Amino acid sequence: MKKFYKIMEEKINSALTSCGYQDNDVVVFESNRKDLADYQYNGAMKMAKEYHKSPVEIANEIINNLKNDSFFKEVSVAGPGFINMRISDEALINFTNIDDYQYENKDQLIFLDYGGANVAKCLHVGHLRSANIGEALKRLCEYMGYKTISDTHLGDFGRPLGLVILELSKRYPEWVYFDKEYNGEYPNVPITSSLLEEVYPYASSRAKEDEEYLKEAQTMTKRLQNKEKGIYDLWQKIMEVSKTDIKKIYDRLNTSFDLYKGESDAEFIVPEVLKYLDKLNIVEESEGAKVISVKEEDDKLEIPPMLLIKSDGGYLYSTTELATIYGRMREYTPDEIWYVADKRQELHFTQVFRASKKANITTDNTKLVFVGFGTMNGKDGRPFKTRDGGVMRLTDLLDQVKLECLKRLNDDMDNRDELAEIISMSAVKFADMLPNRETDYNFDIEKFCDLEGKTGPYILYSAVRMKSILNKAKESNIEYSNLKKIANEYDRDVIITLNNLDLALNNAFNSKSLNEITEYLYRLTTTFNRFYTENIILKEEDTSLRESWLYLTSIVYKVTSLLLDILAIKIPERM
Repeated sequence: MKKFYKIMEEKINSALTSCGYQDNDVVVFESNRKDLADYQYNGAMKMAKEYHKSPVEIANEIINNLKNDSFFKEVSVAGPGFINMRISDEALINFTNIDDYQYENKDQLIFLDYGGANVAKCLHVGHLRSANIGEALKRLCEYMGYKTISDTHLGDFGRPLGLVILELSKRYPEWVYFDKEYNGEYPNVPITSSLLEEVYPYASSRAKEDEEYLKEAQTMTKRLQNKEKGIYDLWQKIMEVSKTDIKKIYDRLNTSFDLYKGESDAEFIVPEVLKYLDKLNIVEESEGAKVISVKEEDDKLEIPPMLLIKSDGGYLYSTTELATIYGRMREYTPDEIWYVADKRQELHFTQVFRASKKANITTDNTKLVFVGFGTMNGKDGRPFKTRDGGVMRLTDLLDQVKLECLKRLNDDMDNRDELAEIISMSAVKFADMLPNRETDYNFDIEKFCDLEGKTGPYILYSAVRMKSILNKAKESNIEYSNLKKIANEYDRDVIITLNNLDLALNNAFNSKSLNEITEYLYRLTTTFNRFYTENIILKEEDTSLRESWLYLTSIVYKVTSLLLDILAIKIPERM
């Protein structure tokens, strides 16, 4: 990947060395005043105290060294010591013509845990951000050369499944799955996703009001976890139906996983992990329960011990989470494990991460990362709810957005339904990743489906426009191969924005927040649209200029396409 910022930073470092200065953290900023400069360096301000000189004096020495470099069209000092730099047309043209948008492959393996769907329960709006952010981060890692493994880590073996199986046993006692004496093959039974979606809420609600029913559910959960014949076989049938339904929704979101493992896989590792932990002498007794102390000396807030085994002998999500890490390290030995989940789970993951380090389940070189995200709320700023006050199903939200997009399409359009689906997914995904991931935000369907403003449909419409220009050029046999000249400020703005791609991608990777990419995409798109409005590309009589503009259009389309792909957003043929 070509790195424009690195070139400037290297040139400034060289100038600093020539002048007898040192800045261990040279940072170049894009200028907010395009009429004055393309980029700015403010290092003279922080070096002034160390070298006992005024910032202006240091800045003047630096620019005197840079003035002789043909890379710069103009360098000057502004204010109390800011160095303004305008890049030469020749340097911009040469860099833009370098066709290198790929990163080198790296040896590191990053394991990403996101999605978090629960078996036998419908995905609700709370599952959206994990799927969107996790999928985009995975694609970003892959684009930047990392190897990845992704796992949705299904909730598939706890009390919710015990509740479902218990209620099925009461409704369908004749099913042979509940006959302990049955020894034949188990037949297919009418388990459907709609049945499961109806059974779980009912059973869950009843368990809260009926203590005897809750005890029965607890017993059924233990029978399942003990892999009792019949009960375990029915669970496998439920898994088949639920996984198929879950995958359909993830497919709609253009989200995929390498693994569909779950709590059930960790359950079988737990006894081994507990035995291993006992040998380390790090498990303590606390009011009849077993815990692992994870506090550290520099903690500013109290971090309570991780509960390993409850006083009644049962264990919690943190125990299976620790077992999951144990299994992943043994099977895949990842360099990093990223968990994408609601930011309110931060304490849970802090405890688990520290326990895994303390138990040497992960090494000092293993990087465990919690990628917490904020809540998606309704237009009114309150949690998304159905009209009856329940949690909205994810499919219902997606259908509402699609309906809004259908309203905006002409009735006589070909493939209207398919087009509305693509546009609606862009609206949902772009809106979901536009704010910083830790920020709560309000989902406004009408606003996010608009063709203007910071929306997915706006980005798609612009991408389709670029593609149309390039297709028309092809039909007219107009060839172009590189950038030959820069005619105006609109050309220049597009080029400068393109050259900041590497910075945007690295910022997104380092912050684990896709808003770096969505903001960059919006800026690139609006910059291109101004360029398109001011330049009559296909009708330009100056051949070299027309070819330059077409080349720029092709590069913007290329970058737009790759960034939309990272965000798991498809581009339609037309809009």
